[in-house]
Amino acid sequence: MDSEENKTIWTPANIVTLVRILLIPVFVAVLLSPWPDWLGGIGIGEAWQPWAAGIVFAAISATDAIDGHLARSRNEVTTLGKFMDPIADKLLVAAALLALVELGSLPSWIVLIIISREFLVSGLRMVAASEGQVIAASYFGKAKTVLQIAAVLMFIVKDARQWSILGGGVASGFTALSWVVMAAAVIMTIVSMLDYFYKARFLFKNDTAGSSEGSASKGE
Repeated sequence: MDSEENKTIWTPANIVTLVRILLIPVFVAVLLSPWPDWLGGIGIGEAWQPWAAGIVFAAISATDAIDGHLARSRNEVTTLGKFMDPIADKLLVAAALLALVELGSLPSWIVLIIISREFLVSGLRMVAASEGQVIAASYFGKAKTVLQIAAVLMFIVKDARQWSILGGGVASGFTALSWVVMAAAVIMTIVSMLDYFYKARFLFKNDTAGSSEGSASKGE
């Protein structure tokens, strides 16, 4: 019976999602770890490290569409998949943001806003679930994820040495564009959080009503 359950749980889509999660430390290692000297001998020195990390990050991000397509096309949407898929996205973005802070490319307050939003929304959805309610995801959340991934990818490669070959104007322009996309990602992060709180306003109304009743009882 356990064997049958495992077959049901570990669908191709869930395996792809698990691989995505397991590849996150690989991405962090490629981005932050010192590259061995012998890599320079084959033409892949530290100058190419940001690009290699960007390729790994983009590949992991792209697999998000693969596991979703597999789950839907094979009619194998599972509870485990619903849990792991958004977790994989959040872990990847959080790991990348923290790595960028480590490199000094990104201020920590931006990371604090983005990660705090995830904690707040996750907590809100858990409270709603305990009340038997489901807060559906919106296009704001999807737009937030796309902008965050785009911004992170641009920040990974914006300080690469190869930009100097194209001239200072191109390098400065790409850096400015990277900040614009990151600002849009932060704004959409906040907007999507407010959207969740608006959808969950019924929770706070019930809480207010309960508090009023409690206060009245104490007054009596």
